[in-house]
Amino acid sequence: MHVVVMGAGVIGTTAAWYLLQNGHQVTVIDRQHASAQETSFANGGQISACHATPWANANTPKQIIKWLGREEAPLLVRMRFDPQLFAWGLRFLRNCTDARAKINLEKALRVALYSRECLRTLRDDLGLDYDHSERGILHICRDAREMASVATATEQMQQFGLNRKTVTADECYEIEPTLRQSNAPIVGGSYTPDDESGDARKFTELLTQHCIAKGAAFKFNTAIKTLKKDNGKIVSVQTDQGEITADAFLVCLGSYSPLLVKPLGIDLPIYPCKGYSISIDTTGYNGAPKAALIDDSVKMVYSRLGQQLRVAGTAELDGYNLRMSPKRKQLIVDKALELFPNSGNKSQIAFWSGLRPVTPDSAPILGGTKYGNLFVNTGHGTLGWTMSCGSAKAMADLISNQEPDIPLTGLGIERFNRTVL
Repeated sequence: MHVVVMGAGVIGTTAAWYLLQNGHQVTVIDRQHASAQETSFANGGQISACHATPWANANTPKQIIKWLGREEAPLLVRMRFDPQLFAWGLRFLRNCTDARAKINLEKALRVALYSRECLRTLRDDLGLDYDHSERGILHICRDAREMASVATATEQMQQFGLNRKTVTADECYEIEPTLRQSNAPIVGGSYTPDDESGDARKFTELLTQHCIAKGAAFKFNTAIKTLKKDNGKIVSVQTDQGEITADAFLVCLGSYSPLLVKPLGIDLPIYPCKGYSISIDTTGYNGAPKAALIDDSVKMVYSRLGQQLRVAGTAELDGYNLRMSPKRKQLIVDKALELFPNSGNKSQIAFWSGLRPVTPDSAPILGGTKYGNLFVNTGHGTLGWTMSCGSAKAMADLISNQEPDIPLTGLGIERFNRTVL
């Protein structure tokens, strides 16, 4: 069977690999000149099942209200007339209950834990080297309120099978000694020893080479225009380079997925959430962490990728633009250097922004559509790198009429057609 995969980020490329493994002919289409040039290019770099706490929870609405109008807020909603954001926001608010958050946490962890195992197997099978680290992820807390929240989240995640434990401030310093140089208060946190970090772009580039060697066709510099339908099926994808026919089609376009399928009468409640990152050259400096870290007080993550310290974070709902606010850029730099003042060359900092595809319930959308040969693998939010291999393998199995290793219950589009209580 010939399968067209739309999108060559970490989601689309891993999907291509597992489809090849299942014996299919695969064509990957992307508008960029190479793989992983958009959201996968310079993200936070973490395989972080421990970061699966849904954005939509009982505490979120009051936090958003508190942050309104503050340019430096961890989550910034730029108020303007935006029907897509309004519709998405209503669904998001319906998920802001303790009961819904627990259900959504289970769904996200189900995919994340499976994906982590798939990544390890794939890495070992192919011998991939993408500056990965298996030192776990340390989640630090700056005050007692944060510590209480992390302790609750840790207990919930343990119930769903995640190996995560709370740690004291002294234990934080033992896990990551460079924190002793920090100018930020640390009262404790949690530690997830089985989580990892690594360069998603390097991983995707390497896997692209393996896909091509196995027979996949990657059509770069090719813009997708529309999907052509006939008799309840998709028959081709129309691009600026011509028409491509296939037996099945898989949408892996992140934040742009809803725009492609909307003319087909498919509503994907995904909104682009802009995140920023900086990369600091650590050559010659001894203050950069070796463990990966999360600092939820400022919605930031830290990953050591070779000689670079990647710092990523903030969340900005501002439509489909990549413009970077000078104040928010400076916020990331200031918070990074507050935590790790001797981490690297302050004059050699590279800035980047990307759009995370966020769903109202913080779980990805995996499964089929009302068109029998059109499938979606999208909406992973901040956990695209974390969930990439698992969601790809599950979708490859589904497309191949095989039973996925994990149930896809509650992950399909149909969940958004029901009333959320």
